[in-house]
Amino acid sequence: MAFKAYGVITPVLTALDEHENFNKKAYQEFIDHLIKSGVHGIFALGTNGEFYAFSFKEKLEIIEAAVEAVDGRVPVYAGTGCVTTKETVELTREVSKIKGVDCLSVISPYFTAIKQPDLIRHYSAVAAATDLPILLYNIPARTGNNIDYKTAKTIAERCPNVIGIKDSSGNFDNTLKYIENTDNRLQVLAGSDSLILWTLKAGGAGAISGCSNVFPELMASIYDLFKKGDFEAANAAQRKIRAFRNVMQMGNPNSVVKRAAQLKGFNVGPARAPSNIESKEIDQALLDVFKLYD
Repeated sequence: MAFKAYGVITPVLTALDEHENFNKKAYQEFIDHLIKSGVHGIFALGTNGEFYAFSFKEKLEIIEAAVEAVDGRVPVYAGTGCVTTKETVELTREVSKIKGVDCLSVISPYFTAIKQPDLIRHYSAVAAATDLPILLYNIPARTGNNIDYKTAKTIAERCPNVIGIKDSSGNFDNTLKYIENTDNRLQVLAGSDSLILWTLKAGGAGAISGCSNVFPELMASIYDLFKKGDFEAANAAQRKIRAFRNVMQMGNPNSVVKRAAQLKGFNVGPARAPSNIESKEIDQALLDVFKLYD
């Protein structure tokens, strides 16, 4: 596959109105803002996009709106992972029909505990359902299922359109195992914003950065400065995000990110209940953090 995943990709927040319905206009305006701020890709329906909160029909509407808003300016990634193989294959097939989607991101099955051979069968079936490139998405704290590096290697060997993996394990040794023990064509992306620079230095391709919804220029600069060889400035940018990351731990992280975008004046609306955050303590912590970035 010729497609290369690179840079800082934003798992864009899905804008909702006050009734928790999809707000297409606000969503597309927010995507335009992110692209103009320098991010290198737009990812519709990642964890920060609340993929778990939407129906099959809503997911297609959201992805179509993202493609329309991006208008070819940066690559479009779309999340199609579901709990079962059957539903994941069905959604993958439908999303693959949307012209303008460049790559799919497929989270491992969640809620149900499965073994590594099950993951191989699952991803093999999904890869066979599309000609689009696929990123595996590893986030064991949320799914309960870790994609072992040997499993990632086997999947990539069997499925040529599996071109990379996003590692949100938060375990840098796990990321290193992906980089060091798989085919060189497998592009490894950081899923933890605190590990972007270190993943790049180890040979990774970039990151899917939830924080880039709130600080797109800062997060994109980590990659841009690294590519320029300015490691000191890249490290300074990487370290600067720590204060915000600390606040994210005060609640559901992607809900805190959405609340932060709201407080910065972006019309992204609430998270779908029960994940919406109403906390004076978190709001104040976010406002205090914003002062550090002025």
